[in-house]
Amino acid sequence: MPVSPSSEAPPPEDSRRARLHQIIFEADTFAGRAFDVTLMILIVVSVLTVSMETMRDLSPRTQSAMVVLEWVLTAVFTLEYVLRLMAVRQPWRYATSFFGIVDLLALLPTWLGLFIPGAQALLVVRVLRLLRIFRILKLARFLSEAERLTHALRASLRKIAVFLLSVGTIIVIVGSIMFVVEGPENGFTSLPVSMYWAVVTLTTVGYGDIAPRTALGQMIASLVMILGYGIIAVPTGIVTSELTANRFQHGVSTQACPACSAGGHDMDAKYCRVCGATL
Repeated sequence: MPVSPSSEAPPPEDSRRARLHQIIFEADTFAGRAFDVTLMILIVVSVLTVSMETMRDLSPRTQSAMVVLEWVLTAVFTLEYVLRLMAVRQPWRYATSFFGIVDLLALLPTWLGLFIPGAQALLVVRVLRLLRIFRILKLARFLSEAERLTHALRASLRKIAVFLLSVGTIIVIVGSIMFVVEGPENGFTSLPVSMYWAVVTLTTVGYGDIAPRTALGQMIASLVMILGYGIIAVPTGIVTSELTANRFQHGVSTQACPACSAGGHDMDAKYCRVCGATL
């Protein structure tokens, strides 16, 4: 009796890829969970190693050991990155995704260090890879809240852009006024310097390296400081209103797409929200 195409076993290559994907991208099995937990430990060790390498009081032997450990970890992460590319049916989608770019950036500083001294300090970007801990620990409720916050930020983008444009206009105007009122003799030597003072004052940072000397300049500075307190609350209010209006209640799955590795799918999703592949 002939076997229907739907009942045929998948090719060995697809089976190996599916198994590799389950271990590397999923955390539902013991092997997958062990892989992810081990990866998290190695990332933490890597960040600590890079941080300790910047300490000047380490002995030469300790510094050499740190360099060797850094290269060993880089080799492990390079192998892991290659395996991630092999585990998905569409490697380019994974390579251009957020975590794909982060994974690549986590490797480049060590290799760039062969040509650019000091580039290894950029390895602290590896700490971004710890964001996977929400999926690894199956904290789906945290993922839902993160998705809700992301949705609110996207919805607030235009309002915040208008707000920043308004702030930028205020900075230019106030900086120009202070340049005319105070002048170079009081430290406001140019328009860029005056606008720098306006930014520092409007944000209520107040470094104190430049300060108005005249009575009129001090009065303007006082008004700018008071205005700064009111401006600081605006972005918070915009995002908060969007969070209140946003009724994003869908649960977020911890599963990753076997084709492009994208996550953040609804609990009842059957197809990938990015590439449309079957989950």
